[in-house]
Amino acid sequence: MPSEVLRTFENWRLEGNGVSFPGYRAPHPSESFTIQPRGAARVSLRAGDMVTLSGQCSGIRPALVSFDESGGQVIGKMTSASVEKLSCDLFHSPPLAGWMAAQGGVLDGHIDAVHLPELSEPLILRAPGPMSLWVIAAIPVEAMVTGEASGVLNVRVKRADVGARILPEPLGEIRDEFTVSRGTAQAYQLRKGEVVQVIDVEGQQCSDFMALREDALQQGVERMIDSTVTRTIVGGAYPRPGLFDQFFDRDMRPLLALEHDTVGRHDTFALACTARNYEEKGFPGHVNCSDNISAELAPYGVETRPAWPAINFFFNSWIDRSDNHLQSAEAWSRAGDYVALRARDNLVCVSTACPDDIDPINGWNPTDVHVRIYRPEAPIRRAVAYREKENAVPIISEESVFHPRTSKLTKNFAPARNLWTPGHYSATGALEEYWACRNAVTLQDMSGLRKYDIKGPDAQPLLQIAMTRSLAKLAVFRGVYSLLCDETGTVIDDGTLFRLAPELFRWCCGSEESARWLTKLAEERGFRVRIEAMGGALPNLALQGPASRDVLRRIVHTSVHVPDLDNLKWFGATIGRLHDREGPVFMLTRSGFTGELGYELFFGQSDALAIWDALMEAGEEFGITPMGAEALEIMRIEAGLMTAGAEFAPGVDAFEAGLGFAVNLKKPEFVGKEALERASTAPRNLLVGLLFDGGDTPHHGDPVLVGERQIGVVTSATRSPTLRRPIAMARVAVEYSEEGTKVDVGQLDGKMKRLSATTTTIPFVDPERKRPRA
Repeated sequence: MPSEVLRTFENWRLEGNGVSFPGYRAPHPSESFTIQPRGAARVSLRAGDMVTLSGQCSGIRPALVSFDESGGQVIGKMTSASVEKLSCDLFHSPPLAGWMAAQGGVLDGHIDAVHLPELSEPLILRAPGPMSLWVIAAIPVEAMVTGEASGVLNVRVKRADVGARILPEPLGEIRDEFTVSRGTAQAYQLRKGEVVQVIDVEGQQCSDFMALREDALQQGVERMIDSTVTRTIVGGAYPRPGLFDQFFDRDMRPLLALEHDTVGRHDTFALACTARNYEEKGFPGHVNCSDNISAELAPYGVETRPAWPAINFFFNSWIDRSDNHLQSAEAWSRAGDYVALRARDNLVCVSTACPDDIDPINGWNPTDVHVRIYRPEAPIRRAVAYREKENAVPIISEESVFHPRTSKLTKNFAPARNLWTPGHYSATGALEEYWACRNAVTLQDMSGLRKYDIKGPDAQPLLQIAMTRSLAKLAVFRGVYSLLCDETGTVIDDGTLFRLAPELFRWCCGSEESARWLTKLAEERGFRVRIEAMGGALPNLALQGPASRDVLRRIVHTSVHVPDLDNLKWFGATIGRLHDREGPVFMLTRSGFTGELGYELFFGQSDALAIWDALMEAGEEFGITPMGAEALEIMRIEAGLMTAGAEFAPGVDAFEAGLGFAVNLKKPEFVGKEALERASTAPRNLLVGLLFDGGDTPHHGDPVLVGERQIGVVTSATRSPTLRRPIAMARVAVEYSEEGTKVDVGQLDGKMKRLSATTTTIPFVDPERKRPRA
């Protein structure tokens, strides 16, 4: 950006050009995040903090709005040359509107903002004082849906005070807060409904936690968190890294419920460190958490003990499956990471800042822990951390844009990547939703799907090299199911690729690894191409079932320049509008994951609820039913559709995963072709279907046996409502893959119980896939 423009700003100063950042969270004192198209994000700044903006953005207008500590707008009272009105139609404005309302302000459809041009190079700004900065990726919704404009803004904040500890933004009204100095502990009381937030302020610092019921202590009885009872009630009997969603005492009374977790790896089954632990390592007299806990709880009448059970937040431990031994390593937590739990009863709690400096668990350098206590009325939503990769910035799970509708119909939600998604709906359940999709029509929130726009003069050459299917004949507004494979033929990701223009493609897939792999290939070959993540900016719905086309006929308007609904073939795409030429715009594709006739709709966040409501209203006469993930899982297995982590996984090539139909070996070149040619001529394993004789349904990972020898493994299984029997997909040795082969599936350690089955072809239902082509 020209420096003379920035000098007119009263609140920012250009510091020079920087470098682009990959989006990973850097160690303290820096933090990074991305803003999706039409997104808006806030960051709290202090005097001297540096903000770097970068990213590949086509058609996005970055905009800045900032407020002082009292909530008054700082930028927005400039000359007309520096400041313009920003329409709320150009971004998803509810987060900003809600924040302004909390500060006593009103967002009335427009706001004064500093508009930046597209970022051809990173831009570095410095805050002159404390403020809240909103960074906005403004873009018309129609340009985003059609792929004419897309990309992300990368934001990196470097704190001026390099010695300052990182504390996250408060989650609500704070009743009390304090710091637990390293090597110490502190006891405190929680009232029912209050939330305690334990914060790792410098990163890689473990904090033991224990809670006891206050009413029991008043009667001279100790009732504390019981790990065995908790594991049993929650259904996670085998210890593994992470936290349970609730914690119980020995009377099976709930003590705490998990609200937030930004790390995902903690210890819930070992002891807090003890004096004996250090003595046996040659450090007699070393301060330890168990003694610290005893000292802090003594005034409450709690019995002193040499070893305390505890939840150890941020302690990275696990049970090694090969020898069943407890293992540990450096913590995953970084500066500002935290855990928040809500009290289900009046509690006496204690938190420690672990003193261990002789093991890697605290990074060899024990530091402080900060504790905040929030009042019961604090509006804290439940969330867990999702990481695109192990070393990526943790993304706190969010409610889908459809939550205002789905939350009225069910409380059964589970995280799907970074979004909470319904498992089933209360009034129907998975089985009724399944039959609604088979016989009528269903509507499902599929916003967790990953979407990437690949555009530029070398978009097709890149995709032709990366994809296992040929794109040479892929026309505009047509799609194809394809795979990304590595050099060994292992499937990296699968998805559907749609061509929206000669040099513009949209890849709808399951994993962020797709973008990393495509970026790597583009850089290696010097392709002129942009790979832009759409993220949460493009939510989508799946309308599936034999009546889906009839529903869409009630509401879809298309122009003469794009395919109309009735001419949309399987894997076809078009651009439609709701009701008429002035209605909300969406991309409509004839695709789905159910094996039924179905469509998917992609649109901007601001139009999501209007489109949901229109589909539900139009579908009422056809018996439309919202559908959750549980029914979809049954349908995708019956349809023989493969998923990551089940049919394809590291070390499994495309043919072993049952995806050979998506590999075109006649293509002159694509990544993994040589390996897949070898695999196609001499496969060791193949994917088959299993039909079971009895009523027991096997599980993922169960061994497939012939006699006493294991010849395969179950990848996915369910009970088929259509076939009225258990079915499974399994990867078996090629010698046993012929249809009609008798096998067993082992349970109870793979030997003590046998489920007899017969191999069959996949799909189980509609083998010629006539339904989606109907």
